Amino acid sequence: MSRIGKKPVELPSGVTATVSGQTVEVKGPKGTLSFKATDDVSITVDGNVVTVEPRGKSKRARQQWGMSRTMVANLATGVSEGFKKELELSGVGYRAQMQGKVLKLSLGYSHDVNFEVPEGVTVTAAKPTEITVEGIDSQLVGQVAANIREWRKPEPYKGKGIKYKGEYIFRKEGKKK
Repeated sequence: MSRIGKKPVELPSGVTATVSGQTVEVKGPKGTLSFKATDDVSITVDGNVVTVEPRGKSKRARQQWGMSRTMVANLATGVSEGFKKELELSGVGYRAQMQGKVLKLSLGYSHDVNFEVPEGVTVTAAKPTEITVEGIDSQLVGQVAANIREWRKPEPYKGKGIKYKGEYIFRKEGKKK
């Protein structure tokens, strides 16, 4: 039994959901998002509550049950509040700045890294050492943050690199004589 799937999704005020076939469309103050569920689950809307039920007792149906419920909950959160990932740059000379739709990163390479920001996501660099990625699609926000972080992951000896805010970097001791 899915413990997550059993819990119904309550829609915040100002958010509406419609189901047509296996597609769930959620509208809210920040925009519209949709999700196409597999045939293993059935989704119903009663007022401001969305419930997800498995069709059958197969393992796949039980797997899709919890995942589909989480996807619908993420749609509701995205169109009402949005999602946000914060990144920190640590290292001598590591800087970030926005120039139009391009994020310019100085990460110790011989050249600056130009990162094109995709549609549906806003990236801001309030300070030269902080980057904020915001949007309504949870998957897209996380993927953009991961792509930015991939340019210079934090290393364990000095902790230099791009890390998520609040992330703990396991530190190693250097060489001994």
